[in-house]
Amino acid sequence: MAVASGSAASFAAFKSGLRCNASVSYPPGRISVRPGKTAGLGAVRCSVGSDDLAKAELRASSVSALELLKTSAADMDKSPNFAEMSPSTSVPFVATMMTPSRDTFSSNAPHEMKISSYLQSLLFFPLGSSKSWQQYLGYTKERSSIIVIGLNFHTAPVEVREKLAIPEANWPQAIVELCALNHIEEAAVLSTCNRMEIYVVALSQHRGVKEVTEWMSKTSGVSVSEICQHRFTLYNEDATRHLFEVSSGLDSLVLGEGQILAQVRQVVKTGQGVPGFDRKISGLFKHAITVGKRVRTETNISAGSVSVSSAAVELALLKLAESSYATVRPLVIGAGKMGKLVIKHLVAKGSTKIVVVNRSEERVAAIRKELKDVEIIYKPLSEMLACTAEADVVFTSTASENSLFLKEHVEALPPVSQEIGGLRLFIDISVPRNVGPCVSDLETVRVYNVDDLKEVVAANKEDRLRKAMEAQGIIAEELKQFKSWKDSLETVPTIKKLRAYAERIRASELDKCLSKMGDGISKKQKAALYDLSMGIVNKLLHGPIQHLRCNENENRTLNETLENMHALNRIFDLETDTSLLEEKIRAKVKQSQP
Repeated sequence: MAVASGSAASFAAFKSGLRCNASVSYPPGRISVRPGKTAGLGAVRCSVGSDDLAKAELRASSVSALELLKTSAADMDKSPNFAEMSPSTSVPFVATMMTPSRDTFSSNAPHEMKISSYLQSLLFFPLGSSKSWQQYLGYTKERSSIIVIGLNFHTAPVEVREKLAIPEANWPQAIVELCALNHIEEAAVLSTCNRMEIYVVALSQHRGVKEVTEWMSKTSGVSVSEICQHRFTLYNEDATRHLFEVSSGLDSLVLGEGQILAQVRQVVKTGQGVPGFDRKISGLFKHAITVGKRVRTETNISAGSVSVSSAAVELALLKLAESSYATVRPLVIGAGKMGKLVIKHLVAKGSTKIVVVNRSEERVAAIRKELKDVEIIYKPLSEMLACTAEADVVFTSTASENSLFLKEHVEALPPVSQEIGGLRLFIDISVPRNVGPCVSDLETVRVYNVDDLKEVVAANKEDRLRKAMEAQGIIAEELKQFKSWKDSLETVPTIKKLRAYAERIRASELDKCLSKMGDGISKKQKAALYDLSMGIVNKLLHGPIQHLRCNENENRTLNETLENMHALNRIFDLETDTSLLEEKIRAKVKQSQP
């Protein structure tokens, strides 16, 4: 990025703009870049000729990074009138050039890019207008945003969700990959049977959403257009409120169900120690757990509610037209958390004999110990089809990414008894689904998935809706507390720099004092002088630091706190000119160097 100011005869340098050792010319509709020795961040000098051709000579520095150039145009929402602009115009302007990659500079021949309009090559923003270049380019200095990009049972069918689902074991790797994106600082993944949501801290809202969506497409094989068709995005307070509602069970298919809170806990547990699951995202999820606990304690919203597992058991009873499972032969495939809950609800509905297919017998043995009055029979996966042939209802809840049942498997199974309707039921509560979609084409079976549980969930919903209204009051209170905590993070760097500044002075002056007093001073006297210096510094810093903290119990607004922060930065020269984006680019370049 080159910034021009004053007359058209000379241009000043813009500290965080484009710097590369190359000759750049740009008449309307064309950019020509002649390669130099290196490309990087450094100083800029520009001049304008009288022949309507701007020529820029740019000096290089040691840091090679042109990614900075790709970031500004997408966040700019207003285009100027190019017809009013010319090289003779003495109005200051900013020129943002979308340049080729570093590889372009390896060739000695000029690189030319044809462009369809000025907007694709140069974006001019007159500084005399109501918006200054600092505002247009300010996103590199702006406070980062918390964003959630996701799909859930409200916005996408299970056929789409299962393609985008990320197994829990892959969450850490997903966080690392997301944080490697240019505009993503922190990340977390919440992937369950009803939702796949990615929470990020982004330096730019538009770029952050774009990069995450493209990453989702790349990892899942689902096109960007299809993801955008079902995707929802929420920012900052709305994103925070959404997660609080999710952890409270207010955004669940089964209102008030408790399993989602355990899944939010698992996000924190899985993220511990993973680079990118840092202070803001970690704090957000930990606060969400607190909110979920408080809502369930104070509203008792879980009382009388059904979980996904219990809804699956209820749905099967509705379709079988039976009052209990006493005469039904159930088969449960998968003995994980969901499978265990299915078994417990089957027992509660009168089942006395349950066949469980699982990879190993260990989990089944543990369930058998817990439910001593019920006959629980373990079978390995190799006997799955044989067990299915003897079952009336099959519940599937495994983490398999491939279908366990295909049309040809089920077609060969013997029919079930006419006493229970003559149809074998498959209740598939897995995402991705364990039962292939083609199985539904068979006339001898009925297949239901998690999206079909709404029929059961509608029961006793009125009472839980009343409790949900109470829960919203709690969430509103917790949002204020979280906002105060998050806002306080903005001043943390200033507090650290102020303390470090004071500590340098304290240590230096103490050393001077001790050297003047000579070697005759005792350890006790040294300790007393040390305590005195620390006491003076702490008391002097107490007032300024208190005015840098955001506390909802005080009348001080966030703007006032930030004004205090900027004042201290100016007074003690604590500010840094490096933007968050530039810092990230520098860090990435450093990592890539051998």
